[in-house]
Amino acid sequence: MKLTSTRKSLIAAAFLAACLPSAATAGLFDDDEARKAILDLRARLDAVNARLDNRLDTKADKSTALDLANENEKLRSEMAKLRGQLEVLANDLANAQRRQQDFYVDLDNRVRKLEPKRAVIDGREVVIEQSEERAYEAAMTTYKSGDFKNAVTAFSGFLTSYPQSAYAGSAQYWMGNSYYAQRDCKGMIPVMQQLLKSFPDHPKSPEAMLNIATCQIELKEKPAAKKTLEGLIAQYPGTEAAQAAKSRLSGLK
Repeated sequence: MKLTSTRKSLIAAAFLAACLPSAATAGLFDDDEARKAILDLRARLDAVNARLDNRLDTKADKSTALDLANENEKLRSEMAKLRGQLEVLANDLANAQRRQQDFYVDLDNRVRKLEPKRAVIDGREVVIEQSEERAYEAAMTTYKSGDFKNAVTAFSGFLTSYPQSAYAGSAQYWMGNSYYAQRDCKGMIPVMQQLLKSFPDHPKSPEAMLNIATCQIELKEKPAAKKTLEGLIAQYPGTEAAQAAKSRLSGLK
């Protein structure tokens, strides 16, 4: 039976709707070659529909029902093949778009990891490099693990790489503590003295002076210890370290 023009149009529209990506995936067709390939397949599909129309119009009265059925089957096979090609192309484009988006997300994350960040360190708001922060945290992790020998190396390396860092004062202090944890007073004292020289206003400076005095006492350097304790009381009055210094001074008499 001959198809009406309206019915044929509906069939073609439904078929194209099934084959081509929806409006929600229209972003897939940004690539010129892919869009050209889809347009080419659409043109071939239109040609198949035209051939179907022609067969239905010319053979209905001139060929047997069997011949017409065979022709229709061939055309249906070609249409199915075109539909498969369209689906494969749409899937490839969708995968390509996902890969591209994943690439940009990964790139954005990498850039963010390299960007400087704001932080509050020792009561001051500063801008630091993220690599700088990671290096300091790695050294602190080594210290907290009890590996004091390697902690000294890590803090020393940090200070060499980031001498102007907002973490420099803290790195100096914890490097000194790493020496002291190994009972290495001769290694600790110059490190703490450098902290006092470079960062006299650092929150850990009073404790650094107290630690120096403690080591001087252990090294039997009582006059030097007394001078350090008196200096601590004078420079940082009202601190807990100053109170401890007063107590130790009384014990030195």
